[in-house]
Amino acid sequence: MVAPFPPIEPYARGLLDVGDGNRIYWETSENPDGKPALFVHGGPGSGGRRTSRQAFDPDVYRIVLFDQRGCGDSRPHASDPAASLEHNTTDHLIADMELLREHLGIERWLLLGGSWGSTLTLAYAERYPERVSEIVLVGVTMTRREEIDWLYHGAGRFLPGPWEAFRDALPEDYRNGDLVAGYNRLLNGPGVNDGVRLAAARAWCVWEDAVIAHEVLGRPGHYSDRPDAELLAFARICAHYFANGAWLDEGCLLRDAHTLAGIPAVLIHGRLDLGGPLATAWELSKAWPGAELIVIDDSGHTGSPAMRDAALDAIASFGARGR
Repeated sequence: MVAPFPPIEPYARGLLDVGDGNRIYWETSENPDGKPALFVHGGPGSGGRRTSRQAFDPDVYRIVLFDQRGCGDSRPHASDPAASLEHNTTDHLIADMELLREHLGIERWLLLGGSWGSTLTLAYAERYPERVSEIVLVGVTMTRREEIDWLYHGAGRFLPGPWEAFRDALPEDYRNGDLVAGYNRLLNGPGVNDGVRLAAARAWCVWEDAVIAHEVLGRPGHYSDRPDAELLAFARICAHYFANGAWLDEGCLLRDAHTLAGIPAVLIHGRLDLGGPLATAWELSKAWPGAELIVIDDSGHTGSPAMRDAALDAIASFGARGR
């Protein structure tokens, strides 16, 4: 088993004004002259886990973390119902990443993305392939509408009780058709009572918990056992993105994967991932020239020691390549 690196603290941090009244939190750690690497967090709306610094050799890497719009330490925070999500889309996040790269004076960086972070990583890399040195994706998603439909509708075939509770937490006239759209109306629509909004956020996260609770490291409360402010921001942003198909043309990331040819990549996915089935990573690996797919037999979406080891090995191997 590969051990992650010891905890470290950033040597620089700040809030970058990205326009539209938004400021995103960023930080850099360890070797300022090292190989630049950016951790792209999931969710959307989860915020960047600070322990993610430990995936990188501090002697080798210049480690960059940031919180996407509306979550973590970025401002304004989506837990405030008055915080508009109008200017919080995939295109905005791609632009934020590129502005951060320029702000930090980085020519090219390795991208490490997990779950939603893999979608955002792909979208950024296909827009700016010349700015990406290598890519590591863990729990691969492309946020196609078929993937969204599976997570919030299809997976209910395996978890009928929790799925019915997820459905029935909506008002009766919101339950027919697209549940994600119904939740988006409750979480982000005008005139919704704060208590109703919070109850909807909790129901959203309880369903997310149910999907991963059976996994090796899954547990009840994985998503919902968090402060109300984080829970609200996560659910509001997730529903906002997924109700809009992440503003991506259906299948565009797979269609344009050929543009990533020449960027070394490792795709790591758990065979037991119920919420994000292996087929997505499999399709991407076949369309992306040179990408290596590693399937972790004992892992679901939340990972396992074997999945962690595969990610650490990939990051270490790319670190050995130099800048």
